[in-house]
Amino acid sequence: MKKHILQAVAAAALIGAVPMSALAQNAAIVNGKPVPKARMDVLAQQLAAAGRPVTPEMQGQLREEIVAREVFMQEAQKQGLDATEDYKNQLELARQAILIRALFENYRKTNAVSDADVKAEYDKFVAANGGKEFKARHILVETEDQAKKIMADLKKGAKFEDIAKKQSKDPGSGANGGDLDWANPASFVPEFSEAMIKLKKGETTPSPVKTQFGYHIIRVDDIRQAQLPKMEEVKPQITQQLQQQRLQKYQEDLRAKAKVE
Repeated sequence: MKKHILQAVAAAALIGAVPMSALAQNAAIVNGKPVPKARMDVLAQQLAAAGRPVTPEMQGQLREEIVAREVFMQEAQKQGLDATEDYKNQLELARQAILIRALFENYRKTNAVSDADVKAEYDKFVAANGGKEFKARHILVETEDQAKKIMADLKKGAKFEDIAKKQSKDPGSGANGGDLDWANPASFVPEFSEAMIKLKKGETTPSPVKTQFGYHIIRVDDIRQAQLPKMEEVKPQITQQLQQQRLQKYQEDLRAKAKVE
């Protein structure tokens, strides 16, 4: 009991020797050197940014972490490691990274993407992808003669899907019977889309369609109005895309204006 009382008295004396303002500002004092509480705050922010929010119960762990770092840093300084060229170069690179990150974050804050910006981008997306979608199949071969023979076989009753699996040189769709799934005409090369949009549901192109890939026999299985997501559903992606585009333009402009010799 006496020992515990002496320890309590010693602790009280130590606390009394340290100004209360210092205790409020510092998380600890290591070998006489104050360790600012702000380091804990920054470490907590870094963890939160990495997807690990800090709970009140973790404050003790944070404090122990920054105390350990201070202990190790002091030892490294004792050994003169902070005077090496390698340390200085790495410190400069770290300083640059922090400043550059701050620069870009400041640019994002002062050049925020507005709702009007998002709507304008969404309207462009709708204009480019709206209209009709086609669920089509195709058989791709190298020569026109091959394509014409396949078309003759189809007229005799051969099954489109079976021929596609055996003869189409498009490995992606061929294995699925030539199925290209639902797609906007703009997804295909011009010659292909121009021929496809002329077809009605269930129709096959009357003659082979030549593109840079070879000769196609195209069949349209179904047609529908484009199924586009609502603006609110894609708003986060559009916002992020616009932010990235603006930041990239900002970086390119700064680089272009810089005088490099």
